Amino acid sequence: MLVLRSIALFILAAFCEIGGAWLVWQGVREHRGAIFIGAGVIGLGVYGFVATLQPDAHFGRILAAYGGVFVAGSLIWGIVVDGYRPDRYDILGAAICLVGVAVIMYAPRTG
Repeated sequence: MLVLRSIALFILAAFCEIGGAWLVWQGVREHRGAIFIGAGVIGLGVYGFVATLQPDAHFGRILAAYGGVFVAGSLIWGIVVDGYRPDRYDILGAAICLVGVAVIMYAPRTG
């Protein structure tokens, strides 16, 4: 059950961070204005809180593993929101990152 909770938190964190960054991008690069930027900053702040809810107590481990989730999540966001079409190397790279997440977070440890 802890693994499922952890995965759900990684997905929520990715949504908040990637969504927040996308909103800032839209506000600045696409000239959509301060409301987009402000909403993005709030989303990025929420991401910071969500990360603290992970059951593992090690900040470095959480952020290292989240990096892999961010890579895969960013590609998914691009597909769903921006119509991006990843190539096989994008997909392979994201898969490698997610294997890294599994090793960092869920490998059996002693002590």
